[in-house]
Parts: sequence; C-alpha cells; structure tokens
Amino acid sequence: MPRHERPRQLAGTRASIASAAARLMAEDGITDYHQAKRKAARQLGLSEHVAFPDNAEVEAELRAYRSLYNGDEHEEMLLAMRHSALELLDLLADFHPYLTGSVLDGTAGEHSRIDILLFADSAKEVEIFLLNRGIDVEHADSRNERVEAVLVMETDTVEANLVIMSPLLERVSLKHRDGRQRERVRADTLRALLSE
Repeated sequence: MPRHERPRQLAGTRASIASAAARLMAEDGITDYHQAKRKAARQLGLSEHVAFPDNAEVEAELRAYRSLYNGDEHEEMLLAMRHSALELLDLLADFHPYLTGSVLDGTAGEHSRIDILLFADSAKEVEIFLLNRGIDVEHADSRNERVEAVLVMETDTVEANLVIMSPLLERVSLKHRDGRQRERVRADTLRALLSE
C-alpha cells in the first residue's frame, strides 16, 4: 500500500467507528464514549488496538445522527429536557448549580439524563433540602474522585444526575476524559438559550 494511502485509510476507519459508536449511543442508550467505541470496533470487525476517534468526533456524529433520524422529535425532546433542567437550576439555586452534559450540548436522547453540577459543603445538605420538599433521591456511583456524591432524581421528563462537589471546585475548569473543557451554564444562560 502506498504511504499516502495509510492516513486516508486510518481516517476512514476512525470515521466508521465514530459513526457506529454514535448509532449505538443513540439507539442503545450507551453513555460511555469509550464503551461505545470499543463495541463499534467489534461490530465492524476491527481490532480493539485500532486508533479510535476522539469523543468530539463521536459527538459530532451523534448530532448528525439525531438530526437525520430524529429531527423535530429530537428538538422537542431536547427543549422539554432543557426546561426541566431550568426548573432544577432554579430549585437548587442555593447550591450554585450548573447544567452540563448532553442536555446542554444537544446530543441528549431518550436514554439520557439531565446532568447538574452542584457545589455544596456536603451531599447530606443537598439530600436533606430535597427530602424536605418531598423529592426522593437515590445514590449513584461516581466515576470521579472529585465528586462527593451523585444523587439521582426524577423530573417531569427524564431522570437527573445531581453531581455534588466541594465549593472549592466551582472555579476549577472541569475537563472531559479526552481533555476538552466541559461546558457548563448557569440558569440565566440557559434561560437565554431557551428564549432564542
């Protein structure tokens, strides 16, 4: 194979994996990018040692997939999720909440959860606040040592992950596993986004 063909072949392989991973995330509800890429590579008959696309490439394919196959239905669902997120941001204002994740970036689907970052002195404080308002929560495992706790609660659309961190971390720039900065917004920014 000529030397100039190899980069083109690798790019094609990465694109195929990104596309297949996005389909798996949309249809099967896989939320872990690495798991989706590994499963996609297996389905395509590729080795797990092949160069995987980065998460941004999969995210772009996921947006394209949702636009192509879900169109208006996806837009309506995303809008409803963002309204639910805004209600949560307003409810939890005392804990400096931010919306992050797939509902913010527009890749959320029927299997997604609303991800809210909270900055509180303790997870118990947030849990008591919610229980006093008759809101039941469950604890979920955290995949990050900076996170004090993850509480899961129902909203009128989908479940929400309330990710509780120390107030000392509010000014820290959080990153995705692939090094990209994790976008997050406060209630006023989300409100402006919804009014567009």
